[in-house]
Amino acid sequence: MLPIIQKEVVEVKGWSTDEEVIDYFAIGQCTPGVIAVNTATFIGYKRKGIIGGIVSTAGIILPSLIVITVITTFFKQFQHHKIVQYAFGGIRVGVVALIANTVLKMFKQVVKDWVCIAIFIAAFIFVAFTDFTPIIVVVASALLGILRGRNCIEAEGEGIE
Repeated sequence: MLPIIQKEVVEVKGWSTDEEVIDYFAIGQCTPGVIAVNTATFIGYKRKGIIGGIVSTAGIILPSLIVITVITTFFKQFQHHKIVQYAFGGIRVGVVALIANTVLKMFKQVVKDWVCIAIFIAAFIFVAFTDFTPIIVVVASALLGILRGRNCIEAEGEGIE
């Protein structure tokens, strides 16, 4: 869903910038619930207020709900067929490619200097190779971003005088 949201909202509709969508993804990751639903709600709310948030939430939930309901109705009848198992194997690979593409686009938008690269590497290591909860990693990354921003503001202030 995230690549589809990014493409539709930024490239097709022009409702938000890449940076705003990345911010929505970050907030959506930190709040309870599914990140795609949270992101859609934020975008809908930004565009049309409370009604926009409700409609965008329904718009992202209902198609999936309908498809999942239909699939589960018939899945038990067909799940043992090899072709169905192969199809799901291919779908998994395709989903990984979509996620990797989104990560690459987000990386190019967000990681712009050595400080961002250091935060990225540290966050990745903690999430991938430790039992740290992602919440701690996100909060720590936010604090590092604040410190970086304060240092940039102070450095700009020194240059003006």
